[in-house]
Amino acid sequence: MIAAILSVMAMAQGSEMTERFNPEIYGVTSLAIAPDARAGSMGDMGVATDADANSQYWNCAKYPWNIARAGVSASYTPWLRKIVTGINLANVSGFYRIGDYSAVSASFRYFGMGEVSTTEGDYSFSPYEMAIDVAYSRMLTRTFSMGVALRFILSNMNYDPAQEAATGKAFAADISMYRQGYFMIGNRECSMSWGLSLNNIGSKINMGNSTYAEFLPATLRLGVNMTVPINEYNRFSFGAEVYKLCIPTKPVQGEEESGEDYQKRLEEDYYSVSSIAGVFKSFGDAPGGFAEEFQELRWSFGAEYTYNDRFMLRAGYHYESPHKGNRQYFTVGAGLHLSVFTVDAAYCIATAQGNPLDQTMRFSLGFDLDGMKDLFGGRRR
Repeated sequence: MIAAILSVMAMAQGSEMTERFNPEIYGVTSLAIAPDARAGSMGDMGVATDADANSQYWNCAKYPWNIARAGVSASYTPWLRKIVTGINLANVSGFYRIGDYSAVSASFRYFGMGEVSTTEGDYSFSPYEMAIDVAYSRMLTRTFSMGVALRFILSNMNYDPAQEAATGKAFAADISMYRQGYFMIGNRECSMSWGLSLNNIGSKINMGNSTYAEFLPATLRLGVNMTVPINEYNRFSFGAEVYKLCIPTKPVQGEEESGEDYQKRLEEDYYSVSSIAGVFKSFGDAPGGFAEEFQELRWSFGAEYTYNDRFMLRAGYHYESPHKGNRQYFTVGAGLHLSVFTVDAAYCIATAQGNPLDQTMRFSLGFDLDGMKDLFGGRRR
């Protein structure tokens, strides 16, 4: 199946109209970085996998499916580590289940770029981006749940300490769905789940010193995941995910089009488009037609092996068209789950140049608050 999909991708890229490098352009790029090591070791796939404390980024509708009553996770991702140090993404997320059918959750992410000095050496500054969000999710049936998240975004890429207006602010929302059911293969009870999420739908962001506001990385994700138990101690999970940035593709200047005419067309057909209208426009505005629209789909494939609910091995692959960013890489990782905490690690191996995560380790540390309560409660007794 994977070979067939990649074959179709190659055919789509053969069109003469799509030989140009024409990626989607958006602001607050850190919102598009997968924060946790579990998803990071499965090809950056997480919209339909089993629920955990990091579901806020992928699909908040998964939270009511957690076995634990409450949990929290902290993740660390170095960025451009092969080129420079000091750039990293830190993320903290947590949830609390209300009864058996609903949950509240929240997360905070901070993308720091370290200290940057101007070429003149007059001063230095520390650019950063951050986002904080809260969500509510609920099971509507025994097999289906939905969730909604609200997000506040702050981007401070200020190149002049005197220009406080260069700090951009925006609001966004996520809408998520998740379904999990069970079926039999022989005498094994297997689970099949699918997830759908529309993330970062909200206002544009203006840095204050920019002429035009930029789109947020609105993203539509769809994924499936199947878990097959081998016996009491061993099980395998396999999944696939496809996602698309729901923002307009920037028009390409025609060969006989003047710069003035092109700028006017940009203002009318691109910069003036609202973020909501941009979601619908994004499905049919690529200059290369259907072939280029197909290139705007990104694909992830992942697998996970679990032994005795304690030890996990993971692997995955992520594909992005060379004309839309060229992020193509394999991922591997492992996890260890104890009564109180879970440690996950992921490693990225790029198969195309230009991947900022190439040969980078990512880490996540999760805490089961139910287990901590029992642990400390036992000590007091």
